[in-house]
This record gives sequence, structure tokens and C-alpha cells, in this order.
Amino acid sequence: MKSVLFSLCFCSVLFFSCNSSPGKRDTSYLPESVGAINGLQVVITNELWNGTVGEKIREHFAAPADGLPQQEPLFSISQIQPENFSDFARTYRTFLQVSIGNSDTVTIKQNSYANPQIAAFVTAQNEEKLIELLQQNDAKIIQTFKSYEIKERQRRTNISLLKVDSLQERFGVSLKIPSAYRIATACDDFYWLRKDLKSSGSTNILIYEVPLNVIGQDSTLIGDIVRMRDTIGSSYLPVEDDALFITEEAYAPYLFTTEIDGKFAYETKGTWEVKDAYMAGPFVNYAIRDEEHQRYLIIEGFTYAPSMEKRDLQFELESIIRSAKIK
Repeated sequence: MKSVLFSLCFCSVLFFSCNSSPGKRDTSYLPESVGAINGLQVVITNELWNGTVGEKIREHFAAPADGLPQQEPLFSISQIQPENFSDFARTYRTFLQVSIGNSDTVTIKQNSYANPQIAAFVTAQNEEKLIELLQQNDAKIIQTFKSYEIKERQRRTNISLLKVDSLQERFGVSLKIPSAYRIATACDDFYWLRKDLKSSGSTNILIYEVPLNVIGQDSTLIGDIVRMRDTIGSSYLPVEDDALFITEEAYAPYLFTTEIDGKFAYETKGTWEVKDAYMAGPFVNYAIRDEEHQRYLIIEGFTYAPSMEKRDLQFELESIIRSAKIK
């Protein structure tokens, strides 16, 4: 089985900075930012955009998002020329500015023209150096943008929350869940929350726990996670005609390492299916290592949304899970 163990490393002799300082900057005078979740405005000349520099930007920032059943880009990109980047155009929440200049630098800034806002500025003395800087720094920039988008998604969620006190009582965890969700199943060892989508389908959150020895290491790791989620899904999720809710067999999931509330976690992204029922969709599963309680706390989000794009639906689920606070 193919797996990808991912830990973000960033090493560069180039200058990479955030415009932060010991004192908190006053941003109250800035206009409110605009833009859809996972939208990215690229500020670049037409000449650079239509050449190899633009190709490199699209290769990295519009690469297919992991774990989706159909290709969808990491970011929905729109290009704007520098001379048009003024006034309202500058209030876009997430943007990448790429230009030819007198130095070779990569800089990340917050709230340059609006609040909240995150931007990366890539400047080089020629096109070849621009491409080199983008190749060296794309992972760090993407990770920064994604983290910022998670916070923005959580900010929007906080406007109206579902109260589920029993999660704290049973699993020692709290989640910031939009009020559009409801509890589908709640028992001692398993919780299922879901939101019905306006067109058809639903987004779903599963919560349960397993002993530490259920998930091994190295060569057995991804197989253990697949067996675990298949066992739980087949046992607890009702489907018709005795079919089984399992991990899609044709494609191996992607496996990463991350942290949730300061605790080590495995992040698995892939596709689920109901075998022989022509139902499928994406899932993201977090196995959070909780040594104090000798368990992995499992929080999974999955989507069933036929004929719909699923990137942003899964992103909302990821933002909910990343809000977890473990007792």
C-alpha cells in the first residue's frame, strides 16, 4: 500500500519573515477582508503569468488536493495585474505577489491592506530566480496559507455553534461545531454528527477511541488505520442491504503526521465506499495519540455529496476537527 508520511521541513538561505513585532499592531483602521475559503489572488504581470513562472505557480498552488475522489485544486486561483491591484482589490484575504525586482526575497505578511489577511511576496532579479524561489518556498507558503484559512473557517463557525456537552463527559474532548450539525448517534463508545446539504448528501463527523496498541508503526501503520476505520464504519454506520461502509480498496490513502491540541496525530486522507452500492466520497481521519489515557482518540470527517465539489466541504470538517481541545 502506498503511503505518504509527511512532516514539513523548511530550510533556506533566503530571507523568510512575518511582519510581526513584540507589540501588537493596530489593525482597527483596516477594511474587512473579502474572499472565499481557499481562494487565492495572484498579483503578477500577464507576461510572467503566461510564461514559465505562471506555469510553476499553477503547478504548486493549483495542484490536486489530496484525498478527493475527483481532481480539485488546492486553491481556486484568480490572477490580477499589479496596476489593477489597488483599492477594493487589495482587500482579498489571501494573495501571492510575484515580481521582478532588485533583490531575491520571500516575505510573508499579515494584514497589509485588510484584516484578516495573509500574503506572500516573492521578488527576484530574473525569471529563473523567481522559479527557483517558488520551488524552494512553495511548501512553506502553502502551509501558511492553509493554516490561515483554517483559522478563518473556524472564525466563521464560531458565529453559531452547536453545544454538545456530552462529548466532554464521554471522550474528554470539546469541538467547535457549526449549529447546522445535529447528533445522529450518541452512545458510550461512538458519536456521529451530521449536516444535511441543501442539494443532496451530508457532511459527517465520527468520534470514538481505541487502545494504543490498535495502531502499530512503520509497515503496519496504514493497514492498521484502514482496518480500524473499516471495523468501526461497518459496525456503526447503517447502510442498506447489509452493505459495508469501508475504505475504498482501489486507491491507498495518504498518510501524514500532524498535531491536534499539541498532541501527536496521524492524519489519513482517502476515499470511503459502500461496497456494491455505488456510494463513495472523501474522508479525513485523525488518530490523536493520548498517552495519558492510553488511547488514540479518533475524529473523522467524511462527505457524501454526489455531483458536488468536495474540497471545501472536507476543509470545513478539517477545521472542526482541528478545533479539538482534549481534557
